[in-house]
Amino acid sequence: MLNKKRRISLLLVLVLGLSMVLSACGGNETPAAEQEEIVIKFSHNQPTTSPEHVGAEKFKEVAEAKSNGKIKVEIYPAGQMGSLREQVEGVQIGTINISMQPSAVISPFVDDIKVADLPYLWPSDRDATYEVLDGEVGKELLTRLDQGGFKGMGYWFGGYKLFTTKSTAIHSPSDFTGVKMRVMEAPILISQYKAWGANPIPLAYAELYNGLQQGIVEGQENPLQTIYLNNYHEVQDYVIKSYHGVMMYVMIANKGWYDGLSEEYRAIVDEAEYEGRLAARVALAETETEFEENIKASGVNFYELTPDEIDAFVQASRPVHEEHYSGEWQKEYIQRLYKAIDEAVK
Repeated sequence: MLNKKRRISLLLVLVLGLSMVLSACGGNETPAAEQEEIVIKFSHNQPTTSPEHVGAEKFKEVAEAKSNGKIKVEIYPAGQMGSLREQVEGVQIGTINISMQPSAVISPFVDDIKVADLPYLWPSDRDATYEVLDGEVGKELLTRLDQGGFKGMGYWFGGYKLFTTKSTAIHSPSDFTGVKMRVMEAPILISQYKAWGANPIPLAYAELYNGLQQGIVEGQENPLQTIYLNNYHEVQDYVIKSYHGVMMYVMIANKGWYDGLSEEYRAIVDEAEYEGRLAARVALAETETEFEENIKASGVNFYELTPDEIDAFVQASRPVHEEHYSGEWQKEYIQRLYKAIDEAVK
């Protein structure tokens, strides 16, 4: 017979073995209240008065509440974590957990995402755009971000971009001839303005106001809220409502960090992103009319392109689609995207 010490030892081995089996079967999932605390560093470029920051604050509120305070969210707005590109790099290497960045800034890291910045792709119907972005075709594009080490979480729509210029009224592509237009450092945006005859000049976001004021560039493109909150209309003569593109912010996370979260924490982060995305969209809708009226009241020349003028831009822009979205997967994908957009606007 086993003596008492050997019986105790055997019992300990059996208990240890049983706990290992339970762990292998998923028994190591711990409720959020019992999991370790984590801190999420969340960066974006917009001021604290922006709809994007409203969404970021909602993300923080939901994540912290749903985790019973185990998840802490630190928000770094207004480019506190570096330039746009530096923040994307920070997410890629893991010094930043989550960031909301323009698709044009992410595209040098993952080429497929540049489709979001093709000129005159998206309909002027915002609800139709949301339907496509949040649907299967939009979700598929987010999965392509895996190639760069990112987890694509959702599209934070920043509004339709407008043209602003110093001394040139824009009614047709030919009006852009020779105009020095500031662009983000993205080949697709550079090609867009070259196709219209402009002289595109990449310039950092943080340097844009001074660049416009000093004449380094004569014009730029951004949504209403960015133009108003950064006072670009103060140093421009014309603001042209063109619907030529959208400011597509994409919420990206470091994929290794995201995949390493517990299943429950991932679900909380996903829910917080969704709630933040919706809050940002609501805030945008509530403020855009006010921003537009304030810009008009400033005395700047505000003009909306007519349908015929837009059609001329559409015709001049289609070669950019064909030239820049020409990879094997890209050519097939964009046809499905066109179809999804057509179905959404019907």
